[in-house]
Order: sequence, then C-alpha cells, then structure tokens
Amino acid sequence: MTQIKLEVPDISCDHCKMSIEGAVGQLDGVTTVAVSIEDRTVDVDFEESVSKADIVGAIEGQGYDVA
Repeated sequence: MTQIKLEVPDISCDHCKMSIEGAVGQLDGVTTVAVSIEDRTVDVDFEESVSKADIVGAIEGQGYDVA
C-alpha cells in the first residue's frame, strides 16, 4: 500500500471535494481518498497497480490543477 498527499490549490468547497473524491475513488486499486478543503490537499491510499500519474490525471480531469 502506498500513500501520497497532493496539494490542489483550487479546492474551495464541498463540490470540489465530492468531484475529486469521486473521480479518484473510481480508479481500480485506490483504497481511500480524503480531501481536505481547509488544507487544500488530497490524501490517497492505493495499490501498486495505480500510479501517481493516474491519480493526478483523475484530479486534473475534474478541472483542478495539482501543485
């Protein structure tokens, strides 16, 4: 199991949180996704079958930039 914390400066509301958690959570191999609106971060636990690029791509696919 791998864990990462990504900074996503555009997170500002519950809609942002739900969009990101939904998109990243649908990736096969992602076990948990937690978005912090206050910290503007996304914490992800995932298996080796998922890459950081997959996660970043899912976030960017929702219209958010990853710092």
